[in-house]
Amino acid sequence: MELVVATASPSGPGGGGNGHICCGVSVIAVAKTMTSVETTTSPQAPGLNASASRGASAESPRQRLQKLLAVPGHEPSRANDLLLLRPDAGDRGYGHVVFFHGDIQNFEEEMAVQPDGAQWLSWSLERVALSLGRRFPDRHVWVVRASRMYLHKFSSYHNFVESNMFGAPEHSPYCADSGAFLHLRALLSHGMERANLPNPLRPQGGAHDLPPGFSLTLVGFSKGCVVLNQMVHELAGARADLQLSRLVGAVSDMYWLDGGHPGGSETWVTDKQLLKELASSGVSVHAHVTPYEVSDPMRAWVGREHGHFIKCLEEFGARLNKNLHFEDEPASIENHFRIIQEF
Repeated sequence: MELVVATASPSGPGGGGNGHICCGVSVIAVAKTMTSVETTTSPQAPGLNASASRGASAESPRQRLQKLLAVPGHEPSRANDLLLLRPDAGDRGYGHVVFFHGDIQNFEEEMAVQPDGAQWLSWSLERVALSLGRRFPDRHVWVVRASRMYLHKFSSYHNFVESNMFGAPEHSPYCADSGAFLHLRALLSHGMERANLPNPLRPQGGAHDLPPGFSLTLVGFSKGCVVLNQMVHELAGARADLQLSRLVGAVSDMYWLDGGHPGGSETWVTDKQLLKELASSGVSVHAHVTPYEVSDPMRAWVGREHGHFIKCLEEFGARLNKNLHFEDEPASIENHFRIIQEF
C-alpha cells in the first residue's frame, strides 16, 4: 500500500483558502514536486503567434494571442511568463490591461495533463485572455503567469510580493529598489520589446517616459489580488518617486475580483491610511465578490475585511464600484470563476 497524506487544500482552485477541495498526495509525489517548485520555460520557445502582424483586424482572436516566456522583470533573475492579446484594431492604441490569475489557472497544455487542472480548463490563461479581450476590445491585454505553481496548483507571486510556497503574502511598504510597481514596469517594458509593439514603455522612469495616451487597468482574480494589495501598500512611496510617479498616475482602474489567499488575514487591505491614499489617488476602484469568498463561515475574516475595505473607501470619497455577484445562488467554485466573465 502506498503511504498517502490526506491534505486539506488551504485554497480552492481560485486561491480562496477555504479547504473545500481536498486531495490525497503521496509522500513520493510530494517529494518529487518539492524539487521542481519553480515553473521554468525557455525564452526561445515559440509563441502562439510570435509573428502576429500589425494588421490584426484580419486575424482571429487566437491569432492575436502571443506567448512570451521568461520575460525579465526589474531584476533579470526574476522573470514571469506573459500572454499578450493584441486589440482587434491593431497596435495603435496605448491602453493596457494587466491580469493576475488565481490558483489552478495555467497555460492550457499544462492544465490539460494535471488531474486537478483538467476540469477547470475553461479557465486557462489563454481562455481568460480571450474573455478579457471581449471585455476590453480596444486594449492590449496582458496575463501575468505566477512565477511559482506549488504542486501545480498554488500560485505564488513572489516576484511582486514576498510569499510562501502556498502564495500567502507578506506585504511591505514601498522600496525604491524593489517592489510590485518596479517589477510590473520592467515586465511591461521588456514584454513590449519582445512583442515588437510600437512606442514601448521605457524600463527606467522619468519625467517624459510614457507614450502619449498610455493607461493601465489592473485586474486581480482570487490569489492574484495579492499583487493589487501590495501595490496599495506601495502607493504613497511610488507616487512620490519621480521614477514611478507617472506610471502610477497612468493607472486608471483597479479591479479586485473575489480576492482570496491561504493566509489568515489581509485578504483585503484594511489599513485606513493606505486606503486613504488609494482614494486620493483618483484610481477607480472596482470590488466584485461572490459568496464563495465573502460568505464562507470558515473564513469569516474575509467578509469582515471586505466590508471594512468598502466602508473606508466610501468614507474617503473614493471612486468606488462594488458588486456582489450570484447573491441568490449557493456559494460555489464555479461561480467564483464565473466572476471573470461577469465583472
